[in-house]
Amino acid sequence: MFDKTFTSMVELGEVTVGRFLICSLVSLLIGLAIATVSAFVGKKSKSVSVSLTLIPFIVQVVIMIVNGNIGVGLGVAGAFSLIRYRSNPGTASDILVLFIAMTAGITMGVGFVWLAVIFTVVALLVYALISISGLGGGRHGEQELKITIPEGLNYPHIFDDIFDKYTKSARLVRVRTTNMGSMYQLTYNIIMSNEDDEKEMLDEIRCRNGNLDIVCGMMPETAEHERL
Repeated sequence: MFDKTFTSMVELGEVTVGRFLICSLVSLLIGLAIATVSAFVGKKSKSVSVSLTLIPFIVQVVIMIVNGNIGVGLGVAGAFSLIRYRSNPGTASDILVLFIAMTAGITMGVGFVWLAVIFTVVALLVYALISISGLGGGRHGEQELKITIPEGLNYPHIFDDIFDKYTKSARLVRVRTTNMGSMYQLTYNIIMSNEDDEKEMLDEIRCRNGNLDIVCGMMPETAEHERL
């Protein structure tokens, strides 16, 4: 049962209306599935979901136009090279779902409908399972704590006694200057011993840093923390 080969619905240089409509419908369904899974797992925005829905269809149409025509292919490549994308840096998961959508669109563009469907299902299942399992997601309950201090304070061990009192672990992961170099911003990754003590810990930190800015929250999922 595993010796059958995939066959293309689209012959080289020949695209019928019926085949185009079938491929387009499947491309849109694949794009919708990718957008739904990525929104459920990665909490994507509406604009990202719309883009992921349409990318397989757009890529499919481009591949069908270029199919077997080198001149048209060079023209399309030149047209795309004129487009400059301006957006916020994406995370590794953003890049992953984008590649899944583009690969599905290319596969549909050359007419391999079932291959595109199977590839999409397998890729989304693996993506969803790994994301839900929390593999590589860091330690459970870890938070990011940002503390601003005056430049006169010696920061390496200034809050050690407070962290020993309220946290299971605390790691200084980043130091940067702010306010024209007159202050330091310390970034810690912490795990609270008791989440109910968070306010008491912040109050003690405020007394020591001169009541300057303190930010405590969940670990952000950004390109800065998830760089390829």
